[in-house]
Amino acid sequence: MKLRFRIQHHTAWGQSLFVCGSPAELGEWNPAGALPLQYLADGFWEANLDLADSGGSLSYKYFVRHEFGSSVEWEFGDNRLLSLQQVSFEEIVLQDTWRSDHEEENALFTSLFTKTLFHRGKPGKDKPDPQGDFLHCFRVYAPRVLPGQVVGVVGSDPALGSWNTAKLLTLSDGQFPLWEETVQLQDPDAPLEYKFVLLDKKSKKITTWEAGPNRFLAPEYSHSRSRFVVATADAFRHPHGQWRGAGVAIPVFSLRSKQGTGVGEFSDLRLLIDWARETGLSMIQILPINDTIATHTWTDSYPYAAISVFALHPLYASLEGMGRLQNAEAVSWWEDKRDSLNALAEIDYEEVMQVKSRYFKLLFDQDWYALSRSKAFKAFFQENESWLVPYAAFSALRDKFGTVKFTEWPAYSTYDAAEIADFADPAQPHHADVAIHYFIQFHLDKQMREVKDYAAKQGVGLKGDIPIGIYRHSVDAWVSPHLYNMNGQAGAPPDAFAVAGQNWGFPTYNWEVMAQDGFAWWRNRLVQLSRYFDAFRIDHILGFFRIWQIPYEQVHGLMGQFNPALPFYRDELAARGFWMDDDRFTKPYIRAHFLPEFFGEMTEPVVREFLNEREGQPGRYDLKPEFATQRQIVDYIARQIAQWPESRDFYEGVKEGLLALVSQVVFLPDPNRPTEAFSPRIAMHFTKSFQELDHGTQALLDRLYVEYFYHRHEQFWRDQAMVKLPAIKQATNMLVCGEDLGMVPKTVPGVMRDLGILSLEIQRMPKDSSTEFFHPGSAPYLSVVSTSTHDMATIRGWWEEDPAATQRFFSQVLGRHEGAPYFCEPWVAREIVVQHLYSPAMWAILPIQDLLAMDNELRRENPLDEQINVPANPTHYWRYRLHLSMEELLAAKDFNRSLSGMVAASGRG
Repeated sequence: MKLRFRIQHHTAWGQSLFVCGSPAELGEWNPAGALPLQYLADGFWEANLDLADSGGSLSYKYFVRHEFGSSVEWEFGDNRLLSLQQVSFEEIVLQDTWRSDHEEENALFTSLFTKTLFHRGKPGKDKPDPQGDFLHCFRVYAPRVLPGQVVGVVGSDPALGSWNTAKLLTLSDGQFPLWEETVQLQDPDAPLEYKFVLLDKKSKKITTWEAGPNRFLAPEYSHSRSRFVVATADAFRHPHGQWRGAGVAIPVFSLRSKQGTGVGEFSDLRLLIDWARETGLSMIQILPINDTIATHTWTDSYPYAAISVFALHPLYASLEGMGRLQNAEAVSWWEDKRDSLNALAEIDYEEVMQVKSRYFKLLFDQDWYALSRSKAFKAFFQENESWLVPYAAFSALRDKFGTVKFTEWPAYSTYDAAEIADFADPAQPHHADVAIHYFIQFHLDKQMREVKDYAAKQGVGLKGDIPIGIYRHSVDAWVSPHLYNMNGQAGAPPDAFAVAGQNWGFPTYNWEVMAQDGFAWWRNRLVQLSRYFDAFRIDHILGFFRIWQIPYEQVHGLMGQFNPALPFYRDELAARGFWMDDDRFTKPYIRAHFLPEFFGEMTEPVVREFLNEREGQPGRYDLKPEFATQRQIVDYIARQIAQWPESRDFYEGVKEGLLALVSQVVFLPDPNRPTEAFSPRIAMHFTKSFQELDHGTQALLDRLYVEYFYHRHEQFWRDQAMVKLPAIKQATNMLVCGEDLGMVPKTVPGVMRDLGILSLEIQRMPKDSSTEFFHPGSAPYLSVVSTSTHDMATIRGWWEEDPAATQRFFSQVLGRHEGAPYFCEPWVAREIVVQHLYSPAMWAILPIQDLLAMDNELRRENPLDEQINVPANPTHYWRYRLHLSMEELLAAKDFNRSLSGMVAASGRG
């Protein structure tokens, strides 16, 4: 069988085109054995091949090889497939068009669109294969087709209707989003013009003609006695602009329903899906839903500190969805608890977990024997055993030893797979303590997968959230400590929301080790996430370029450095005219004359307890050795307060001042080369150490600072990201979004755009430092615009914080010249929401609080009660609940119709 590959692709000088695929003649997917194509003219390339044995099918793909270097650039998309089982032609001509990896529309080929928003259901029945010696198969990639539509092709040949739309050829969606159909052309040797159309499935009437000129198929000049031409178009040219959608953001725990137990549950997502469908919203975005049970206290409410990146949080289990208790007294107890907890304005995390834990135990005793022998459970266990057994054992050991800090366990402190397999063996007397976690995870997985299936049927996508870090005392750190830098802490540099920076406490990733197995841990994590979501948000995607790493012995984010980074070496600093004095620039600069600014009337006792005056240098101090680090200070103060509670006011009053003294440095030694390399301390200009230098030294340091933080690392960090992010993205077909807020390197937008990762654009956090506010109308297409995030005040809360800033926003962004109202009135909130809906961004995903702000009857009375998290508070209690039940929200018909109309009018319906 003779194959002819023909493709149109305009390459650059020094580039060659190859086709690689499954048969030996195409290299068996080894690029080294790929078939080279010959350049013809006008961007057309061609190659001929005599195929000995295809095995009944052919899969192939094109790539570009650069002459100078070994880099290979594959075309976008899945492998091209061709069934040859019933094909007996002398010649097969494959006429293709290069699928660029940089098209914005490529996002529509993710599972969010192909499996949910444009889900086709069961494919239609295949038409009988046409007979003839000269057949043509028309193919086009078209994901953006509503369930009630099909793709057709109409053209100049009678087989395509001779441009009579009543006689066009409809295509099959059996390989959606690829549409195809084979036909016997009446005149296969004549030039053919044609176009693809969308038509209503029932009426067969055309609803949309594709844009652009007619497509053209040149006749094949060959002497073959039979020929099969497969003409594959790159994409349907949609005439109505780029697709855009709208969504709502809310944590699962914040949902309220009549059947909940004081907290939002997975079953409540069904009601939220119903509401989203009614209001024209096609995406629901939530916060992480992994298990965070570390201490059995309210501090476990922090959703970004999961004890497992695979296990789901028992908090979200619908108890009745797991099964009804048979004991009448237990049912009565639970119903009373449910009603009282559900009436609370905020989540009582500890009480909710105590109630649910008791219910789990009662139901486990009642149902475990039967469930453990069921096919459904056995299948679940087999699919998830690799993470489930360590997680269940870890949870049992946490409770057995009374701490999640596995390094303090008297046994099993170092993970050993064989020992844990023995610990979890069903023959062990404590097996129930392990198995109950299998039981809970089975039900959680079942409930969340049912939610995903329901959402897909309703045409609503679910978007999850991946924290950038792992919890220090987690199953992941226990099982694979070599994958993480346990002596470091991830965080963020200071910003308007946290002036001392943020310290999340998570160990950072050992990327070099992770790369050795192709980032298997990340790939497994994303495969698990795809069980429940169509899209996901990478929290702090900047961490894939570089992470802000704080030494474990420090507390404030101010003491962090970039990792990886390019520090300044001594000789480089000297060449620039700066001589490094370690004592002056890397050790805390403490002088008597400014201590009252830090401690006021408590200065004298602070000096006595915490400082040593240098011998022969009056007024110059060092912190005592036992207080040399911020963690030493924090731990000491905690011990003093515990021993003498009456000292709380003093120690709490001086703690921040003491921590600030530690950070009175201009340079930080590099963690890997502490005596030879240094990086400027972030925000060094605000230190006394910097302010008391002469102007010349300040100017020199300022130039070094600007170079280090804004110029020095751009290519270096791009290279780092391009090793990690492509591997992460290729692990899943979910839509990938990145939270790229904060101190964003200039290279980030380009990398995200090249990889098709959506950015996040927040009106109050512009990425252009020269502007105070970002206008949603300036958003790139591959982005998500939002009015607020869970880490900031809602629109209404922010509106009342700073009247001067509010007035500037009112004038500059909303275009109003009168005085801004003191409160964010519903009409103001509506104007802000409308701005976001009309943005060119692919997605406008808005917090539910900001949507409800448009209705005076539905919105909460006090906007300060709407903020989910306060980043400056590391021990924030995550307990926000929506004040309306989902049933009430579904019953708010006027509001729902209004919101639906706004979404539709903006083109996002």
